Amino acid sequence: MEKQFEGKVAIVTGGSFGIGRAASIAFAKRGAKVMIADWVEDNETLNTIKGFGGEAIFFKCDVSDDTNVRLMIETTIEKYGRLDFAFNNAGVEGISAPTQDCTIENWERTINVNLRGVWLCMKYEIPHMLKQGKGAIVNNASIAGLVGFPGIPAYVASKHGVLGLTKNAALENAKLGIRVNAVCPGVIKTPMIDRFTGKNKEVEKQFENMEPIGRMGQPEEVAEAVIWLCSDSASFVTGHTMAVDGGWVAQ
Repeated sequence: MEKQFEGKVAIVTGGSFGIGRAASIAFAKRGAKVMIADWVEDNETLNTIKGFGGEAIFFKCDVSDDTNVRLMIETTIEKYGRLDFAFNNAGVEGISAPTQDCTIENWERTINVNLRGVWLCMKYEIPHMLKQGKGAIVNNASIAGLVGFPGIPAYVASKHGVLGLTKNAALENAKLGIRVNAVCPGVIKTPMIDRFTGKNKEVEKQFENMEPIGRMGQPEEVAEAVIWLCSDSASFVTGHTMAVDGGWVAQ
């Protein structure tokens, strides 16, 4: 595989599992040094990267916490001296309930991780990219940032917010060398989806049937979209919302 990101540095939040793991591995395979950030300490992503000769470090981070995020970015700069790419991926699905039954605790936790977390990451990533005069950021939203889903009001609100925040940051930095885009995954076979379905085959089949393409997506398919958005091939793309959803929102 071509090492198109040789000498570059990437941060991936929520890098221990699912889409974050796939993206961390994809960056590393292309030559980037990777900061894997997650609040769950799981070494599989790190060990996989080191196993094929890639370079990565892990930082335990709660993206909703200002100090955690600032230290995560500072540690990246201290270790690698630069920051070229950021995939702000960390998120939680929250607890399912109608709007009127959504608890204050569930609302605050979901918004804090999914929306405040993306904002905090960009707050500390952008200044370092500005010093370099170049950088690419991809925020992970969801098809729930494009359409409504009954029963998960906090999640839907947080992901709609991520898209607005992405467009805002993209416009602020369009002439400053930093591109900011978002991916909106559909139903992707990840631990989050497993929690939704309970790994019940009948429920999984229902999700598959709702996808026009007829199956769930794989984390690696979203990771490839992230890689492209960070690459020079996407040099004229900023403020864009890319659905990676098997056609879900086209229905």
